[in-house]
Amino acid sequence: MIAASPEPKTNRTQNNESERTMTHIGSCFCGAVELEVTGSPEAMGYCHCDSCRSWSGAPVNAFSLWRPQDVQIVSGAEHVASFHKTEHSQRQYCAKCGGHLMARHPSLGLVDVFAATIPSLAFVPGVHVNYAETVLRMRDGLPKLKDFPAELGGSGETIAE
Repeated sequence: MIAASPEPKTNRTQNNESERTMTHIGSCFCGAVELEVTGSPEAMGYCHCDSCRSWSGAPVNAFSLWRPQDVQIVSGAEHVASFHKTEHSQRQYCAKCGGHLMARHPSLGLVDVFAATIPSLAFVPGVHVNYAETVLRMRDGLPKLKDFPAELGGSGETIAE
């Protein structure tokens, strides 16, 4: 028999200096680490690079990019471990269950909280990055960038679907 998954924690709305800000709660696979993201992501989309595909165990990684000050571990910080394959990505995961949490990108000044980690976030992708490395063609009408946008140090070059 398959046990039912626990209900995801609901998002909260908080009053922040007369501005309503959405807060989403997410966690690792076992729930030992809980994180909170506040506001709206800077961008959402899909990454097709070899590193993201290998790390996520999937043909594409759904990302949501946040300002570092909008992301915090609210419980279980003692279980957070890191892996740094390159200086561009500091991947964080739960040491108890191995569940992926986020990847800090210091050179971009952003944090990728994996979209699946925050179930209450309405995932609205706007772009595909590193599409030159794709193993799964996606015909969804979104821009397909060869690498990264020019403003983030990439070529900004698009690739046809």
